[in-house]
Amino acid sequence: MSPSNLEILAYEDSPLGPLCLRRRQLLSAPGTVVTEVTLNHAFLMSSYNTASERALAHIALDMHTGTELRVLVGGLGLGYTAHAVLASSRVAAVEVVEFLPQVVDWLERDLVPLSPMLKADERFSTVAGDIYSILAAQPREKFDLILIDVDHAPDDRLSRTSDFFYTREGLRQARLHLARGGILGVWSYAESSPFAQALQDVFQDVRIEPVTFFNDLIEEETVDWLFFAR
Repeated sequence: MSPSNLEILAYEDSPLGPLCLRRRQLLSAPGTVVTEVTLNHAFLMSSYNTASERALAHIALDMHTGTELRVLVGGLGLGYTAHAVLASSRVAAVEVVEFLPQVVDWLERDLVPLSPMLKADERFSTVAGDIYSILAAQPREKFDLILIDVDHAPDDRLSRTSDFFYTREGLRQARLHLARGGILGVWSYAESSPFAQALQDVFQDVRIEPVTFFNDLIEEETVDWLFFAR
């Protein structure tokens, strides 16, 4: 670790702006090292607070009673949602679609903490692609769980490529990719009544779960929002 407690692991251009992977030791908690991602010079994610990313997987798994589950994850990030899915013995395969090939490369180069565990699991695979384009097209196969953690929120998107997904028509198309009894889960940092209503118009069963945790880095309580539909 550098004297400044900050190590830049990768800094690359991307279609969404400059992408940075960094590692630093928390001054407030000596000995605690975190991995962080910034996009276009704005904070995107951290290995320090991952409760809601893991809850996206746990709740969806709890909602589905089946076995030999096939799971599609939109957004690799630092891998915490995929890792939580793989912890279940009921899961047969996890395919992760990541829009930024640089992020897939970080995994391959073992630059993120969970890389060795994810790559060692034969059920895990990842490809570079656009999850929203995949869900807007006709399904090539069907999944028991589709979990998406890409945009900041339904009303705060990283790019315009996801606009169609959040509409009723987009959700109807996405539903075609789910097997019978399948679950769609979407991560968000904010509640969204319009998106919740669109889900209720398309799916039989909609569940919205706030995930609250105390973020001691900023000394305040934080709430993320998870949207589920069956």
